[in-house]
Amino acid sequence: MERYLTPSEVAEIFGMSRSGVIKWIREGKIKALEINDRWRIPYSEVERILSGNETVKQVAIYARVSSNTQKGDLEKQLNALKEWVKKTFGEVKVIEIRDIGSGLKEDRRGLKKLIDLAKRRQIDAIVVAYKDRLTLFGFEYLVELFKAYKVNVIVTFNNEPNDYMQELVEDFDEIVKSFASRIYGHKSHNYEKVIKCVEDVEKNS
Repeated sequence: MERYLTPSEVAEIFGMSRSGVIKWIREGKIKALEINDRWRIPYSEVERILSGNETVKQVAIYARVSSNTQKGDLEKQLNALKEWVKKTFGEVKVIEIRDIGSGLKEDRRGLKKLIDLAKRRQIDAIVVAYKDRLTLFGFEYLVELFKAYKVNVIVTFNNEPNDYMQELVEDFDEIVKSFASRIYGHKSHNYEKVIKCVEDVEKNS
């Protein structure tokens, strides 16, 4: 069954502005339907344009989960991304990169490797399942950073997984613990009080 995307969603996939997508539609570069005065673009059109991009020879697929209990989901992400890349780009070199940790962390090993690959001009595109897999905040800044190295960031899916809220809770837990540790020290009484408060909130949520 065909999926239909809004111009904004297509803009996110290609790392461009919504107005740029509207211009594509008007120029006939991408096919779209006008439904109730709103443009809707078949996902097959997105795949057609991506597959026609001959500059894509090496792709990094990036998957992330928040904790070790989600390792199964990590493999599902990677498998789905590999299938999508093969369907869209054909036989290109694929580099698998994975992280287990909060999307709020800036020092993730996998994220650092992505940046290093981009700097070395060893990849042409980065493919992620959802925006929040790459980062919870500042996604647009990362897109601009990779663009500077001529690397496109492609978001393949739009609907967040069912356990998305649970991941947000875990990320919240992680950042509160990190700040509490820095402020009070890991072994202080105040640190223990903060952690107890966070655990109580999680139980009641």
